[in-house]
Amino acid sequence: MKFGVGQPFRRVEDLRFITGTGRYTDDHRHPGEAFAVVVRSRVAHGVLRSVDAEAARQMPGVLGVFTAADLEADGIGTLPIVVVLDHAEGGTMPVPPRTLLARGKVRYLGEPIAFVVAETLIEAVEAAEAVEIDIEDLPVAVEPAAALTDGAPLLYDEAPGNLALHFTLGDIAAADAALKASDRVVEIDLVNNRIVVNSLEARNAIGIFEPEAGDFTLISGTQGSHMIREWLFEPVFALPPERLRVITPDVGGGFGMKAVPYPEQALVLYAARKLGRPVRWQSSRSDAFLSDTQGRDNHSRARLGLDAEGRFTALKVETLASCGGALSAFGVYCPTLSGPPMAPGVYRIPKVATDVRIAFTNNAPIDAYRGAGRPEAAYLIERLVDKAARETGIAPDALRAINMIAPEEMPHTTDTGVTYDSGDFAAVMRTGLAAADWHGFANRREGNDGRLRGIGLAYYIERTGVPGNEGAVVEIGADGRIVLHVGTQSTGQGHETTYVQMLAERLDVPPESITVKTGDTRQPLPSAGGTVASRSMVHGGGALKLAAEAVIAEGRALAAQLLDVLPEAVEFDSGAFRATGTNRHVGLLEVAASAGGLTGVGDFTQEDGTFPNGAHICEVAVDLETGRIEVERYTVVDDFGRVLNPLLLGGQIHGGIAQGIGQAMLERTVYDPDNGQLLSGSFMDYGLPRADDLPFFDFATQNVPCTTNPLGIKGAGEAGAIGAPPAFVNAVVDALAHLGIAHLDMPLTPSRVWEAIEAAKQG
Repeated sequence: MKFGVGQPFRRVEDLRFITGTGRYTDDHRHPGEAFAVVVRSRVAHGVLRSVDAEAARQMPGVLGVFTAADLEADGIGTLPIVVVLDHAEGGTMPVPPRTLLARGKVRYLGEPIAFVVAETLIEAVEAAEAVEIDIEDLPVAVEPAAALTDGAPLLYDEAPGNLALHFTLGDIAAADAALKASDRVVEIDLVNNRIVVNSLEARNAIGIFEPEAGDFTLISGTQGSHMIREWLFEPVFALPPERLRVITPDVGGGFGMKAVPYPEQALVLYAARKLGRPVRWQSSRSDAFLSDTQGRDNHSRARLGLDAEGRFTALKVETLASCGGALSAFGVYCPTLSGPPMAPGVYRIPKVATDVRIAFTNNAPIDAYRGAGRPEAAYLIERLVDKAARETGIAPDALRAINMIAPEEMPHTTDTGVTYDSGDFAAVMRTGLAAADWHGFANRREGNDGRLRGIGLAYYIERTGVPGNEGAVVEIGADGRIVLHVGTQSTGQGHETTYVQMLAERLDVPPESITVKTGDTRQPLPSAGGTVASRSMVHGGGALKLAAEAVIAEGRALAAQLLDVLPEAVEFDSGAFRATGTNRHVGLLEVAASAGGLTGVGDFTQEDGTFPNGAHICEVAVDLETGRIEVERYTVVDDFGRVLNPLLLGGQIHGGIAQGIGQAMLERTVYDPDNGQLLSGSFMDYGLPRADDLPFFDFATQNVPCTTNPLGIKGAGEAGAIGAPPAFVNAVVDALAHLGIAHLDMPLTPSRVWEAIEAAKQG
């Protein structure tokens, strides 16, 4: 079998992981390194009266204890806010400075207050406990609705009423008019629960300062070393980014949470310069629950209009969202620029409008989490369509088919301004329904164990690979070894395997001759982004293609000299250059050896997104006595344009579905509304799905090539997490519908389901 695109080859990088030779940040050790611990706020909202670190500074092994006053005295800046938008009424949203350490006030539990550095980790922990902090407690608001209420405790003076942003999309008056003229209007009120990301590898950072050159090195698990350097260094240190080298070694999961800069990454650099020693910080799992950016957390009310035949006429969505106690880099992006444009889903809806209010609240900052706004949009429309099917008496699959955008309508521009380039939604749905035996479910509904069974359908679409640049460099050495430099960052997806497949196929070289290098800002790249928005194969693959073509072009010119013909008379095929019309040829690696090496550079620009889509069908059984839900069958058929490696793709979809079901069934971050304390701050109180909670996933693709990139692919990394929540919840509601239960908010924990069943029994 040829090692090329489309083949299900196993991951080449797994050998080092399963043999324990992977190199994560924590595996990097440096002579003389010191250890850091963050002192965090133990209250969610209060006036920071004083921070007394003198006793801590005198403890054994302590090298330094730094506070906001120290940072301010040394001219240290604040973390950047990458997405800043205007209010719907005009005027720019407030952007309170995000200081590395709290200054004057604390606004969420776990906010950094002091940074303790010592010879050993134990000494740093003991000194951190000796830092005396005086905070005057203030009332809290942990939910967006509470924070936006008149008289709510104010988090920032520059944000009256705690309003971070008021955002609208579409013509609200037109949507209202279309709803009024509709034959039927279906309404839903739902919560998209706040969740903790919980990557296997917790956050980390090592800071190194080179006093002779005045340069810094940051080693940290990120989703892109180049973007972290650009966003972190100049705003904080007022120095050019070239003075900072960022190295990202192997990374154990990111999911959006590691795509943004954090205070600790800047603090280790600051402390390294102050102390003249490498400084290491490693998050604990408790730290992660308190200080990692969290996901979702919004409450939406939506109305869907239908005509007498069941065709959709209008959609209006009103959302209250949280950005937490501080703006993160992309804190307002998910509920505004990402989710609302995808509100119509795969359906023809002539009028669509969204009104979003984002509130500052006394809990951890919100930012991107796998899907980053698109899961919220898909969950809303797919729950709403299912509710409409039940109220109209039209079968869920039939109502969707009536309203789906047809292939002949492509490219199709929605009322939200998004243009879908390709897709055959109805055909993919039919294939999924057939694979799931949708129409045979009636024979399985009863069962013989007393449990209630239900089946749920959801059809998602998302926008991935947002416009931007990505670079790649192919270097072929005189010894035949090939190095591919890329700016994207694998956090477990298997990029090395897929990139090797793509390059080996194009150059027709042995895959074992190729080494992929990433995660170092000293790489010779013309541009570099990172791994966000399922962009790596679209952007990185596009750059790889250009770099491969460039190295072939350089080789062709040299081969022409060796073959004594003009370059235009040289063809490249099967790893060799041939003089057209003759049997004379010279291999690519031979040309590289004769020239002392070849180099090809690619700088790819993606002008528009890609639109993966698919049908998820979930079957569940609900225990009436306990409320426990078992997922019995799960089927998904996706359109990813073109499949590069079906084995790796399946892994991405399986992981995404597991995370989506985790949110829908178990996960919920709970803060006490009276004091802002985190009530779900460990795995004792925060549920995650286990392997035995999930069935085998029946996964297939039915692809329509994408037209917005030369490879024809559509991003796949987040798809499973988008389609799974509505499919799961639709299935549970279907199981309970005859009891009169029309909606349940996530997570559908056994206690919540049992309570709903008992309430329904009592009328």
